[in-house]
Amino acid sequence: MHNMDDLKVMIVEGSSDKKKVKKILKEEVDILCTNGTISRDTLETFIDELYGRDIYIFVDSDASGERLRKLLRREMPEAMHLYIDKAYKEVASAPDHHIASVLVGVDFAIDPKYLNKG
Repeated sequence: MHNMDDLKVMIVEGSSDKKKVKKILKEEVDILCTNGTISRDTLETFIDELYGRDIYIFVDSDASGERLRKLLRREMPEAMHLYIDKAYKEVASAPDHHIASVLVGVDFAIDPKYLNKG
């Protein structure tokens, strides 16, 4: 039997996004990288492995991120989509406090020190 924390999985674009999110989180979350694009085989593997889990999509606010988001929305309609402010464009380059506020807004446990600007 899984506890609720074991069920959360987040899909991001790249390893720098994964690293950024991982340092802010204070709970165990599986973070999967698509490396910007995703093949049909990889997508099908994701869908099979993620069945029954809480899925969060956290991709960049640019053209490639939006294409990926659209594909994942079609293939995983149950996933929750997290959005970065368009001013920052990329998850990896957004300020820590912005990432923290997005995550805490959907009930992720985060290190509270990241909620402060500066």
